[in-house]
Amino acid sequence: MKTLFSVVLIFWEVSAWGQDYSLFKKTVSQLNQFSLLTDTAAQAKAISAWMKDLRQAGQIPFVDQDSVLFLYRGTAHSVNWMGDFNGWGYDKNFQNKGKRIEKTDLWFLKASFPKDARLDYKIVADNNFLLDQENPHQQWSGVGGGTPNSELRMPLWKEDPATQVHPENPSGLVKHDILFNSKILGYQLTYSVYLPHSVETLGKLDCIYVTDGYEYLHPQLGNMPVILNNLIASKKIRPIVAVFVDHREPVNRSNNKRMQELAMSQAYLDFFVKELIPEIEKNYPVKADAQSRAILGTSMGGLTSTYFAFERPDVFGMAGIQSPAFYTRPQIYQLCANPTNPKMKISMTSGLINDTSKEARKMKDILAANSCEYHYREVNEGHSWGNWRNLISPILIDFFASK
Repeated sequence: MKTLFSVVLIFWEVSAWGQDYSLFKKTVSQLNQFSLLTDTAAQAKAISAWMKDLRQAGQIPFVDQDSVLFLYRGTAHSVNWMGDFNGWGYDKNFQNKGKRIEKTDLWFLKASFPKDARLDYKIVADNNFLLDQENPHQQWSGVGGGTPNSELRMPLWKEDPATQVHPENPSGLVKHDILFNSKILGYQLTYSVYLPHSVETLGKLDCIYVTDGYEYLHPQLGNMPVILNNLIASKKIRPIVAVFVDHREPVNRSNNKRMQELAMSQAYLDFFVKELIPEIEKNYPVKADAQSRAILGTSMGGLTSTYFAFERPDVFGMAGIQSPAFYTRPQIYQLCANPTNPKMKISMTSGLINDTSKEARKMKDILAANSCEYHYREVNEGHSWGNWRNLISPILIDFFASK
């Protein structure tokens, strides 16, 4: 049995012992001084100048080590901050209510996060969800293309350079929105296919099938074709084919069927095994064995990747599992608990901040007792495409590292 366990564990409560927070204390002190100004015009001018300095320094929100000062200026009766840090309202233990500096229109919230965290958030002023206009960083999230959130980047967080376009690297070809009429599912759907640069010269290739394919393809969400281009060009992975399956109804894109298709659906598995994979292997240069075939997904798609691999290990020899929604179908643990399952490669990731690390760790313990080669990674992020996109590279390298 070969077990690979790579995990980052950084806890929510970060000790400030021995750390110098003088800069943060000074900034908060400046904030509090505004209420002492009795001249309204002078007060407004002082606040504007202070905010301008922070803006030009790229320091809104203001971050010092693990401490954060969220800021909002505007007329409102109440201002809150909602985001990954409080599960977008589900975590009632996080204090997210803003405070107003007396006699001003300036609101603030003090918080503390791990130094390498990255979190989506919005400002809620009088129940209106707003982007932080003072913060240039945004992350799109959500099903079917998503919407932008403001993004908090803590000092030690690093963006995977493979997620950015490098013009010098050759680009593969993406054949978008291929229509397929599934007799098993009883309806039409679409999929897209990524083919690496110079595919005609490469022979038979490994293949990864991707659920939530539209989102993994989207430049502001998964941006996976760019990641593939960069990893192949840098020889971190060998050239592969990727198939992105869209859950949106072709004639009505607002109708997304992911919740029924990705809920351990036997019919959806049959569609892959009996219809989609034969179609791909007939039309594209991909290998036809389980050891060369991977399945990837996030959230409900992470559940489905696990289900597909352990229900049909003769078909899928690799499973990429991101922030898996195992809590929706707890029977998945029993399916994976058989130590006689054929050996496969598993690469699983989760966020530590209101994500699915509890469920993922439980599955990690089960995998440790199996004949799996597995990698497990945790990051200080939430249930967001910023989290998932930044961890696509290690999953692909786990499966397809150049020999």
